[in-house]
Amino acid sequence: MNPLAVGRALLDRELHTAARTRSYYLLGLAVGGILLGLTFGGGGAATGYIPTVVDLLLPLELLVPVVAIAIGYRAIPSDLDRGELAMLDTYAVSPATYVGAVYLGRAVVLSAVVGGALVAVGTVVAITAAPDTGVFATHTGVDSPILFGRFLVVTLLFGNALLAVVLLASVVVATTRTAIVAAIGAVLVVVVGGEAAILLGVLDGLLGETTVRIALGLVPNSAYRGLVFETVIGVLSAGESGYASPLVSVVGLLLWTAGSLGAAAGLLRWRRR
Repeated sequence: MNPLAVGRALLDRELHTAARTRSYYLLGLAVGGILLGLTFGGGGAATGYIPTVVDLLLPLELLVPVVAIAIGYRAIPSDLDRGELAMLDTYAVSPATYVGAVYLGRAVVLSAVVGGALVAVGTVVAITAAPDTGVFATHTGVDSPILFGRFLVVTLLFGNALLAVVLLASVVVATTRTAIVAAIGAVLVVVVGGEAAILLGVLDGLLGETTVRIALGLVPNSAYRGLVFETVIGVLSAGESGYASPLVSVVGLLLWTAGSLGAAAGLLRWRRR
């Protein structure tokens, strides 16, 4: 089988497994319920898309990493525990193809869980908010579904970057029992440790105005927050807020995704020797 066919078969396996996993449906309902509760409780449902984004930004910074851990921590260790990674040799499957297929399958699940919840929130806002909220933005300063759509895309970019980090952590320990601990530890180091390093850099004078914006884009949750401020919330203030660089933030999230997946594939290749 060629690599494309193998990857497709592995992706189909991941999607079929996800479709039979009841806990993912419960996770989706829980995330949707939390976000809808915050939307109604914060008043965003009655006032518009941007107020809703403001209400959900901080909770999502905490919730999305939890979802990424829940979906990704057992993906590869489960196969290792069952001895199914022998197929890498049996069918000449490259570690890159295997890791990529597993990641794509889990990314679909994460996107369905988080994206579905945000679509539900956006639908509620469209139905219940003031009439002028439904105007599509054609110029700066207008609240609209387009801005909420940007928020959804940026949130999924953030979530799938953390999912890649979780997969890498699970390969490092390679057992289901310790994978959850490794996944939580990795996310804490990347998220909390990254921001702590930036704070210390600012306090010590090592990071100036320009370098701190670059540094913020290289930490996943800071990059996510910066993108939301610059491309969604900041639009209502007639332009960019100057909080972060959107380009650096996007590149930072993509680097975390690609770098983590590449490292996971490299580690699996090393273990086959």
